[in-house]
Amino acid sequence: MELSAQMHRWDVTPTEAVALQRELRERVVLQPPPGLLVERVAGADVSTEKGKDTGFGGIVVLDAGTLVPVAQAGSAVTLGFPYVPGLLSFRELPVVAVAWERLSMRPDVLIFDGHGIAHPRRLGIASHGGLLFGIPSIGCAKSLLVGTYGKLGDARGSTSPIVHKGEVVGMAVRTRKSVQPVYVSPGHLMDLPTAVELVLRASPKYREPETTRHAHRMVNALRRADGEAAELE
Repeated sequence: MELSAQMHRWDVTPTEAVALQRELRERVVLQPPPGLLVERVAGADVSTEKGKDTGFGGIVVLDAGTLVPVAQAGSAVTLGFPYVPGLLSFRELPVVAVAWERLSMRPDVLIFDGHGIAHPRRLGIASHGGLLFGIPSIGCAKSLLVGTYGKLGDARGSTSPIVHKGEVVGMAVRTRKSVQPVYVSPGHLMDLPTAVELVLRASPKYREPETTRHAHRMVNALRRADGEAAELE
């Protein structure tokens, strides 16, 4: 599960990034490793501020049973790629990668606040990140990027397949009764049933999984602290 640093360059144009996505999606494995045992699950997130060129990244590792944080690492990295819908991973993964290298404890699964294969070219940030870090990964997003889904029951645990161009690419999942669903898709070394099961396990009380909630709080705190430090200078 070491960082695949030489997978490709990051200093690419949007056109080159699209070509890389098409190439990399062929490497995505939509099956968990045999006998996958999930003892630690982590969340990854990035916080940015409009008009500023720094991305604040964070990974928080939780005990999969108690959902209590057991390790975390953060980063502050100059953003080298513009905001382009569908190419988020080229903007945010270099930030997350620095946090990954600083982690003292590796998770068994990494959940991204974004999409896996529920993406126009089947390579969202969770799939790209899973390939980069060599880890089973899941996309759990707050909004749809592609596809549609049918009727979804109100009860927690209700699901409805997300279909794009005739292919099931993810699942709308109700993590809380009568609350808007999250949109779950496999990233890498992951299948859809396992991804849904793990997201529900990580979401006992709130709409978003605890992995995302902890990572989101961490990166926003890093960004605020940087702003406060700048004001003091």
